[in-house]
Amino acid sequence: MSTVADVWPELPLEKWEDTLVTMQRWMQMAGKIKLALCPRVNHWWHATFFVTPRGLTTSVIPYESLTLRMDFDFVSHELRIETSAGAIRAIALEPRSVAEFYEEFTGILHSLDLDIPIWTTPVEVEDRTPFEQDCRHASYDRDFADRFRRVLIQCDRVMNIFRSRFQGKVSPVHFFWGAMDLATTRFSGRAAPPHKGSPNVGRAVMLDAYSHEVSSCGFWPGMGYGKPAFYSYSYPEPAGYREQPVEPKEASYNADFGEFLLPYDAVRMADSPDAMLLAFLQSTYEAAANCARWDRKALERQEPPRMATTTLETGTV
Repeated sequence: MSTVADVWPELPLEKWEDTLVTMQRWMQMAGKIKLALCPRVNHWWHATFFVTPRGLTTSVIPYESLTLRMDFDFVSHELRIETSAGAIRAIALEPRSVAEFYEEFTGILHSLDLDIPIWTTPVEVEDRTPFEQDCRHASYDRDFADRFRRVLIQCDRVMNIFRSRFQGKVSPVHFFWGAMDLATTRFSGRAAPPHKGSPNVGRAVMLDAYSHEVSSCGFWPGMGYGKPAFYSYSYPEPAGYREQPVEPKEASYNADFGEFLLPYDAVRMADSPDAMLLAFLQSTYEAAANCARWDRKALERQEPPRMATTTLETGTV
């Protein structure tokens, strides 16, 4: 049996940001391989990772007649690379520079006869030092990597409950290795005006990602904000959206980010974290759908499926 503190652990950004920034670049190496090889899917869904019991996975990636998969394992602390030919290789996740990690990463790919060139400049970050030159970022804290894993597991679980309540077009619950956020997105079905772009992201990426009207939500460890948080936003933002009342009381609209934000710590310390998070996801979606006049009757499941729930009020799951 697990305590609430084990299930929703503390994750203060200031104590592990160096590790997070280093991990972000390691993950982008694997993410760029997936981006290069997988058939393109709308809104860049082909490039994302998925939560596993031990961390994050690329899922299966095609390469000529083979397939491969890369798993970031935050229990055994390794990046494991497997191929359909039966080969298995691993890179230790430990304090080491991005440049050193990249050298071993590409060396393993070469040893497996996987010739996959990638653009080595990191994306969605201000420091654009190429992987092979980055000796600055070299941190890895095992405890916080594991805490991040445990947070992602809970977020993935609750967000999938929320996702199941929508019968319109909806994304998987998936992990974007550019900004290191776990997200799911609902669509109204209507086209959206061209996106104006975002810093350190190619405009073509944003045009495809936001080709249609969305209500999107997720979890973000807080780089650039200072603390981990759940977020929810609408594109395009409809009139009156930011003034809408949402739940819980700890949530608010942040004009700098153009999103509703709910501090992770508010959820972690709630009597029922599941209920608080679901209230945030639902109320912010309703704010977007009502203000933009979505056809909610057609898009929403009228009777949400039954699901198992946790008994966090008792301190166990």
